[in-house]
Amino acid sequence: MAERTHNGSFYRRHGKRWLDLTLALLLLAALALPLLVIGAAVLVSSGRPVLFRQRRPGLGGEPFTLYKFRTMREPEAGAAHSDAARITTVGRLLRRTSLDELPELWNVVRGDLSLVGPRPLLVRYLDRYSPRQRRRHEVRPGITGWAQIHGRNELEWEERLERDVWYVENLSLGLDLRILARTVGAVLRGQGISAPGHATMPEFRGDGR
Repeated sequence: MAERTHNGSFYRRHGKRWLDLTLALLLLAALALPLLVIGAAVLVSSGRPVLFRQRRPGLGGEPFTLYKFRTMREPEAGAAHSDAARITTVGRLLRRTSLDELPELWNVVRGDLSLVGPRPLLVRYLDRYSPRQRRRHEVRPGITGWAQIHGRNELEWEERLERDVWYVENLSLGLDLRILARTVGAVLRGQGISAPGHATMPEFRGDGR
């Protein structure tokens, strides 16, 4: 048991970052052409800007700028439209296939994100977490994670956040490789893209709700 803990600590401190950087750079190089094509499709369907930028909490809760392909039209002045109504046809396809998240590979290169970790949620949720739920920020957030392969946005908030904390407590190379492998199947199945009746997830109110 002591050996396993030591190996896990070494991976957490050093190996995880090297794995992230190596795989992210390889993926960015391999996907350069698809990224350009997707960017052009977003530009035609939604106009500028092509990338969606939003401040999200990272390691230790420190904010960083998250990059994704834009999937929604800009809201019209004075008009009240739901997120679901603003999603473009191209955007709906990108969300269903998770291709809108490819620019997050640049966040991985920068060190904002890991390939695997709790998904970065909204900055305004920071004060709503319980002490245990706040542990999700003890590691870098990820593009995919333990909650993402177990239902993603279909999970209730309490279960989703508990799975994030479980990941923090059990982080290892083997677990990360397992999550990465299972993410491929989850993406192909379009698993958990949105909660019932929502474009993504309902607001997290705190107290597990």
